[in-house]
Amino acid sequence: QRDENQLHAFIISNIKDYAECLIAVEAFLPYVDNWATCDQMSPKIFKKHKEELLKAIRIWIASDRTYTVRFGVKMLMEHFLDKEFDSIYPDMVAKIRSDEYYVMMMVAWYFATALAKQYDAILPYFEKQHLDKRTHNKAIQKALESNRVSQERKDYLRGLKVKQL
Repeated sequence: QRDENQLHAFIISNIKDYAECLIAVEAFLPYVDNWATCDQMSPKIFKKHKEELLKAIRIWIASDRTYTVRFGVKMLMEHFLDKEFDSIYPDMVAKIRSDEYYVMMMVAWYFATALAKQYDAILPYFEKQHLDKRTHNKAIQKALESNRVSQERKDYLRGLKVKQL
């Protein structure tokens, strides 16, 4: 089953028509039951349809399904941290509250990547502690492990970790 799902995700990622690809993603997401299948799925056609993709992302991150939320955050991370960056996107991710480990880990990964790509815009999320403590610390840990964050910034981030009970 898992191998079939991996293959399914790979095939979906290569669909060249946006509408067809979106339909396939929507139909497949309820069956995604692990992080590997979720993270592997990265439709190439999404790069050319950012505005429409954003509408879908908003729906995905509001889902009650772990891997649908994870996929939505991953799409924000892949497509909206560079030229298309806007502060509304990390706000969307920061509002996600989930006890699901694989959602929390994706939110942490999103913010660690965002620190590497949009440091000045993302730093206040840590200075003002906009994330739950666990996600906050995990994102900092991931940023500390990144080669894309300078040593000076790592030293500062290390001081922003919060104590957990």
